[in-house]
Amino acid sequence: MKYGRVAAFAFVLGVFFLQFKAPTVVAGADTSPFAKNFSLVDKDGNLAKPDDYRDKYEMLGTYFVLDPAGNQMHMTYASPGAAAYFRQNGKFADGTVLVKEVLGTEHAPMTTGDAHWASGTKVWFVMIKDEKGRYTNSKLWGDGWGWALYKSDAPDKQVAVSYKKDCQGCHIPAQKTDWIYTQGYPVLHSSKW
Repeated sequence: MKYGRVAAFAFVLGVFFLQFKAPTVVAGADTSPFAKNFSLVDKDGNLAKPDDYRDKYEMLGTYFVLDPAGNQMHMTYASPGAAAYFRQNGKFADGTVLVKEVLGTEHAPMTTGDAHWASGTKVWFVMIKDEKGRYTNSKLWGDGWGWALYKSDAPDKQVAVSYKKDCQGCHIPAQKTDWIYTQGYPVLHSSKW
């Protein structure tokens, strides 16, 4: 009887500890902290705009664009941990997501001078770093990135047809910095900057 209780206890203890076994790692599976961001991509390679980027993403910086048709503010956000990874490695990690809001502006004279502020989103550009060439059959993927465009009149519909036609043109001057204007994002650089 004594051995029966010990065996039963050992069995229950074994079942209990099976719950805490180490996770199985599939050979070739991407275990980087940024891999989860590929859940924003559907089977056809369409990249969704993250709903929570203003709350959960890091602000990289803002460009103010003077335009006779209406000045703009370009505010860029990155998935959590992207800036620290960039500072440490000098590049964006595979799976890093960038969201750029292009906003209109308003202005008025204030005690500090002619003040300008953001007003109304015009478009969103979304990119995800792809070092592995995951979607070679999609015209929205290439040059190390997945590319997407959303407009304010349909904020949940990705409208780009080809990254080369709809997105990349504005990035050509930044080709040497992996297609991103990193010089305008202070958090990517040393604190001495």
